[in-house]
Amino acid sequence: MVLVPLRDAASQTCGGKAGTLGTLLRAGVPVPDGFVVPFTTSAASLPTALRDALAALGDPPVAVRSSADDEDTGRASAAGQYESVLGVQGVDQVADAVRACWASLHSPRAVVYREPTDQAPRMAVLVQRHLDAEVAGVMFTRSEPSGVTTIEASWGLGPSVVGGTVTPDAYRVDADGTVGRTVADKVSRIDRHGTHLVTSDVPERDRRRPTLDDATVGRLAGLGRSIAAVLGGAQDVEWAVVGGEIWVLQARPTTADLPERSSIAVPDHSPGTLVGTPGSRGTATGAARIVRGPADFAGVRPGDILVCPWTDPSWTPLLHLAAGVITETGGMLSHAAIVARERRIPAVLGIADATTTLLDATTITIDGTAGTVTTH
Repeated sequence: MVLVPLRDAASQTCGGKAGTLGTLLRAGVPVPDGFVVPFTTSAASLPTALRDALAALGDPPVAVRSSADDEDTGRASAAGQYESVLGVQGVDQVADAVRACWASLHSPRAVVYREPTDQAPRMAVLVQRHLDAEVAGVMFTRSEPSGVTTIEASWGLGPSVVGGTVTPDAYRVDADGTVGRTVADKVSRIDRHGTHLVTSDVPERDRRRPTLDDATVGRLAGLGRSIAAVLGGAQDVEWAVVGGEIWVLQARPTTADLPERSSIAVPDHSPGTLVGTPGSRGTATGAARIVRGPADFAGVRPGDILVCPWTDPSWTPLLHLAAGVITETGGMLSHAAIVARERRIPAVLGIADATTTLLDATTITIDGTAGTVTTH
């Protein structure tokens, strides 16, 4: 079996994620080096092939990520539906992570996500040098004429932003370079300690300190425009900053537009209105259903509005039942918000204490464009 250097990866043999990163590497975009376990891989030959490929990289900690052929396409993102394992080191451990990516192709959440398309995809696996990010996040580039770039960022590794477990700083870069920002209270971060990912509290002095200065925001926006030009359209880009350098971890076509709102600044509302970050446009009225974990899944009925601390990717089946979703943390570029937009249900994110402020079974109205929730 021959593993494919990431620089040579093509989507036809290596899946959407790896194929896109290969294209970006060839275009000179800063992408961590690595290799791909292609669709045609034999499980029996995997350890030997990995040993040689990892030795060529110098046996560093690596990130092992899915690269299915239905992932990161213009039709569907599959955001968060397949497996990623960060900070892996050693041949046996990397082989286990590759097998976990293969197995995730048939996980319940992935099967439910694919139901509307009825696809039977194949899974390749991407292995790259792991980056210990100081700051990480996501940016959405918009096509002309608006040319707006939206950026969300938080301390540490990117899973806290894409997973919605922290409310990130939000930046808007207009076509003329004007930068608008909303600095969030970033209470936690994820970092690699050895071969484990550890969640810790952000020191009080850093919680409301901006993660990015205007110069870095401008560099990110410029890089986003370059990526959009290489790939031919608006992109959803995951990135990391290490030692002042920006690295691109993933890029995929945007599958649904962000809610159009020029600022997260909050207008005046009635006392019965809660305000958060608009995540997916539209309105819905229904029963609030408090969901704090899998034990609460059975109580969700079609037409309910989910009220959650955040939404784990394994909760994707609930988004096929719900009329809307409200979270206590997270930003508009998190995986939950992306899937809500693809499902065309409204989402409002980052309403602190929503699971205790809103009562289960209470009738509420969610406005995912304005970022508001109103009780009745």
